[in-house]
Amino acid sequence: MPGIFVTSRPARVLIIDDDESTRVTFAQMLRLEGHEVRTAQNANAGLDEASLLAPDAIIVDLHMPAMDGLTFVQRLRAQEHGHMTPVAIVTGDYSLKDTVSDSLKELGVTLCFKPLWLEDLVKLATGLLSDTDSSRSEPPPIAH
Repeated sequence: MPGIFVTSRPARVLIIDDDESTRVTFAQMLRLEGHEVRTAQNANAGLDEASLLAPDAIIVDLHMPAMDGLTFVQRLRAQEHGHMTPVAIVTGDYSLKDTVSDSLKELGVTLCFKPLWLEDLVKLATGLLSDTDSSRSEPPPIAH
């Protein structure tokens, strides 16, 4: 009797950061780990990408112009496709207000502080993706 092979696809990771060098660096590091990576330069574009890509995990900067990372996550969680997507907020702001930190916890967001070195980013992505590993064998339909 022939065996049944389940082919898993690479994890889809979306990186949202207004700083181009951070976006490019994070994307390159995660691609080297075998992930499919898309990027967005702001939160509005990130919401659009999340709708199209159906990412397995999202890494987003906290402080961005127009819409910050917290507002991005609140809007993402309000959408059907994004209410369960693992999200990490990265920031260089070590004096984060307790209200922001509490809101992130309530939204189920992982909080990380910059700088993130290769090992840190890989560990972060691995942690975010650990809850979605079983769902990656069949890609969800992509909205058009």
